[in-house]
Amino acid sequence: MSKPATHRADERRFLDERGSSGPLAPNGLNPATIMEKAVRERIIESYFYKEQCFGVNEADIVDRVVEHVHFIGGVYGTVQKPTPFLCLAFKLLQLAPGDDVLDEYLRFGGDKFKYLRALAAFYIRLTRPDKDVYARLEPFLEDRRKLRRKGRNGTSLTYMDEFVDDLLTKDRVCATSLWKMRKRDILEDLEILEPRVSPLGTLEDLLEEEEEEGEDAVMQSGDEPNGNGHGGDDSGSVRSRSRSRTTRSPAASGSASPSPRERSDHDRMDIDVPEGQR
Repeated sequence: MSKPATHRADERRFLDERGSSGPLAPNGLNPATIMEKAVRERIIESYFYKEQCFGVNEADIVDRVVEHVHFIGGVYGTVQKPTPFLCLAFKLLQLAPGDDVLDEYLRFGGDKFKYLRALAAFYIRLTRPDKDVYARLEPFLEDRRKLRRKGRNGTSLTYMDEFVDDLLTKDRVCATSLWKMRKRDILEDLEILEPRVSPLGTLEDLLEEEEEEGEDAVMQSGDEPNGNGHGGDDSGSVRSRSRSRTTRSPAASGSASPSPRERSDHDRMDIDVPEGQR
């Protein structure tokens, strides 16, 4: 008679079994050691993890996120308490959901499931190869939904696209050191990824639009009146007026020519005279 399967309450078994001979994640990393040891210890000892993450499956993760996850982050407070977001991410490392489950997580929309999408994106960044990370996460750079972020310095406001951009560009997110991916331009040079086209257009298109806007501004400024009832450029009249002011005689400018006595006093000041005779 076969022994019925049991579920052990000690979550440290996951760390022991995956320490050496357990299957690796798709990117070749050991899921049990992706997070730092200190963070793993805080997660396992936290009350939320013991109460809400015991015996859950991939479907239960959706309910836990909707009910308990109201902000993203790693640890918070003076005691560095792990967030429910980070606890559920560690639980996903144990469950190791497949790509079909992750696609369902990402597909959910609306404010009710926005933290589920953030959790799935974070897990994909931890466990998938760089090609899959770019292909799966870049479409969500257009997601403008608001997210709350909680850390050691308190709570702040961010957006889904900013969080995804952090996952693609930064080395540490949510108290977790991310494995170093190859840059996107390197993958494009290796023809692993196709060049990404931004919704704003290419750089050449943006430069052409700026040049056209500059030309339109110059043409509009040339059609405006110059204050004398005439259009066009009045730089010639300005130059002529400035030239007439520079060639005006001293008498016309209002300053009289110095008298002979003043000239003699002025010339005397230029001569070196001993101090005793001054």
